[in-house]
Amino acid sequence: MDKRVAIVTGGSRGIGKAIKEKLEEQGVVVEVTSRENCDVSDYEACGKYVKEIFGKHGRIDILVNNAGITNDGLFLRMSKEDFENVIDVNLMGTFNMTKHVVGIMTKQRHGKIINMASVVGISGNAGQTNYAASKAGIIGLTKSLAKEFASRNINVNAIAPGFIETDMTNVLKEETKEAILNQIPLKKMGNTEDVANLVKFLASDESNYITGQVINVDGGMLM
Repeated sequence: MDKRVAIVTGGSRGIGKAIKEKLEEQGVVVEVTSRENCDVSDYEACGKYVKEIFGKHGRIDILVNNAGITNDGLFLRMSKEDFENVIDVNLMGTFNMTKHVVGIMTKQRHGKIINMASVVGISGNAGQTNYAASKAGIIGLTKSLAKEFASRNINVNAIAPGFIETDMTNVLKEETKEAILNQIPLKKMGNTEDVANLVKFLASDESNYITGQVINVDGGMLM
């Protein structure tokens, strides 16, 4: 039997890289997008990339929409461009990749789509209106897609990470990190493997009866 094929967007570092490595451990062939080979905010570029991957492997079984950016700032100072750029990559990027992949999965009559949301998309966060809006949009998109494509044997779920140790959190001041840890019952930040382990499960046949869900990986921060 041919190996399963996955696309992981933003797969060159951080959480995306951990996801790539975890899926490869399971024998999945993983193709990744990065800013160098596919701008997920560009609809046509996404179409070209998906066509190339499908032409190379003849199948796409798993799509992990992980690519994302932040551009934090207080709303009163946030420009239209600051808002649009985050929406374009995070939300439109998820739409663009899914739009081009889901037709292939429909013909295959199977597929797993995993979208990276955030606890901020559920709770909101001061100074992150653009990011929170993009992630809340991903949650709505996930639930709607799950309902539309369930009859085609396509599972669509979202993961909402809390504070995960990455390059983005490493630059935080110690007092900021301490304040964050005080909000987390487990009193520690997560690591990229905590998220990758959940992706591994949602991408496998073990999760075949799970769809339309948003699963937090946050140490109990949101309950």
